[in-house]
Amino acid sequence: MKQQFTIQGRLLDGAVAFLEVAERRSFRAAATELGVSPSALSQTIKALETSLGTALLSRTTRSVGLTEAGSVFLEQLRPSLDGLEKAFETVQAFVGHPSGLLRLNMPRGVIPFLLDPILDEFAKAHPDVQVEIFADDGFTDIVAEGFDAGVRLGEYLATDMTAVRLSPPFQFCVAGAPSYFDKHGTPARPEDLRLHQCIRFRGAKTGIYRWEFQEGSREFEIAVDGPLIVNDTSVQLSAALRGTGLIYSAEPIVAPYLERGALKTVLDRFRSTSPGLFLYYPSRAQALPKLRAFIDCMMGVSKRLNPSLEPR
Repeated sequence: MKQQFTIQGRLLDGAVAFLEVAERRSFRAAATELGVSPSALSQTIKALETSLGTALLSRTTRSVGLTEAGSVFLEQLRPSLDGLEKAFETVQAFVGHPSGLLRLNMPRGVIPFLLDPILDEFAKAHPDVQVEIFADDGFTDIVAEGFDAGVRLGEYLATDMTAVRLSPPFQFCVAGAPSYFDKHGTPARPEDLRLHQCIRFRGAKTGIYRWEFQEGSREFEIAVDGPLIVNDTSVQLSAALRGTGLIYSAEPIVAPYLERGALKTVLDRFRSTSPGLFLYYPSRAQALPKLRAFIDCMMGVSKRLNPSLEPR
């Protein structure tokens, strides 16, 4: 069985000291490089040799040489310490300068109106950061899946997450193509939707979504039916534009189609309201420079689009 060997801090100090002496063949030159006295350096080397149980250096009053064990140790030590030094330099690069891969998880539907205005500006300002967008309409655990941050509706945020507001509160609406209403008529109340063709949405972990409404202080849900079930916002939207059925959607997603008359809304007085969209991540302490830079950029663009926007 291979003997376990635990590397203690003093052994690492000793390894660095040994490397300096072995490469310079001089305790005095190595001590000057390390900023310690020759006697202190000698004690560090002796402690290392004692821990290893073998001599690494052969010393005389005139010269310093390597024992056989010392030669083998030096041969393997140099690349190992180079790798360790590179690892520290890599991590320290994260402390000040935004760099590396930034992985973001967000619903497909928010990308066109929320993210597209930001990406070009961010890429120009931070060329050393690569951004990976994972479009996901489920409720992925961003920590378990290795994401730096995610975007989610305020009502679905976990309480242990740090959240940054990206949009004002907005409403959910029922929308359809004019051709659909010409053929099937217009519902007067949410209960009438049971007689209409509705395009339903199935979440990966939440099942088929029940449409939510509000009448005065009363909040209620309607289980709708229809010819199509999807798990992708863009597919749902395309089907609505073709006149396949009605959809239940956040108003910012359908707003461009409402403006040009490709879709129109119904049941507006029964709309429910969401707190809005938030970027969230595990804690402020874990926000690396790449994420802090992205948050600053996203907040700047969001404030220009929504001057009254305030953080959560």
